[in-house]
Amino acid sequence: MATIKRYPFIRHLRAEASSTILQTKNGKQVRAGRGLAFWFMPGMSSVAEVPMDDRDLVFLFTGRSHDFQEVTTQGTVTYRVVYPLRLAERIDCAIDLDRGRHAKEPMEQIDQAIQQLAQQLAHGLFAKESLRSLLADGVDVLRERLAAGLDNESGIVERGLEIVSVRVAAIQATAEVERALQTPQLEAMQQQADEATFERRALAVEKERAIQENEITNQIELAKRESELIEQASLNARREAEESAAVKQIESEAVANRIRETEGAKAEAEQARVAIYEALPPAILTGLAMKEFAGKLQRIDHVHLTPDLLGGLLADLTQTATTALAAPKRKRKE
Repeated sequence: MATIKRYPFIRHLRAEASSTILQTKNGKQVRAGRGLAFWFMPGMSSVAEVPMDDRDLVFLFTGRSHDFQEVTTQGTVTYRVVYPLRLAERIDCAIDLDRGRHAKEPMEQIDQAIQQLAQQLAHGLFAKESLRSLLADGVDVLRERLAAGLDNESGIVERGLEIVSVRVAAIQATAEVERALQTPQLEAMQQQADEATFERRALAVEKERAIQENEITNQIELAKRESELIEQASLNARREAEESAAVKQIESEAVANRIRETEGAKAEAEQARVAIYEALPPAILTGLAMKEFAGKLQRIDHVHLTPDLLGGLLADLTQTATTALAAPKRKRKE
């Protein structure tokens, strides 16, 4: 927007570098340029200001596809003025010489013209394509169609405009149609998720089964080793018992042998003693018996000896003594 300072009968104008100023005096153009600053008399001049910077036009269109579905698209068209004289000839860009603002709204007229052209091109594309095609590839196709159509549009060229870029943000259907279209894909994605979950569970079950089999194998191996250990322990105990029994048997046999030897010696001694007693006369045996009997008696209160008993004993004792005395004499003579 130009800045105008007012003085009595005269004005001073200063424009930004992004604007082209066109001064007309008496029906003739006297000045044209960007960022001008000059003095002029308001009653004798008219001034037009044409913005030369890039301007963004945001659009939002609603149309119908080839299969009669409602479609909405939004985007941005960026344009600029390259021939300000052409634009000033087609659109009134004059400014108020007191305030420095446009008397009308030339840029809104340009925006409206470009928007109508873009909407016409978009509706032409929508009518030829199905909804699925538009939702799948429509953004790129629409952007190329708008860029080519606006560049070749005579109304754009004649106004001295240039299309800098065209951007299409999205092409969308109604919420109900989008949900209907998303349902199969969502179901497919859910099915894939379920399959992934099932595979993960199956893998977990397989791993759990492998772990259990490994544990069972380890338990079986431990049981086998424990059985071998018990068997070896039993074998060792049996060997120890056998060795202990053998030792006891040897000790028992030794004791039995000692007992037999002792008893045998006693038996031999008894046999020798009996043999000695057998060789003694009855009188001596009687005396020895009485001696043994007397040794076992603690006290004798009465002894009754008859003449028959003493006579016989004395006779036997005399005979035995005589025989015993005679025996050494015979041995000396021999």
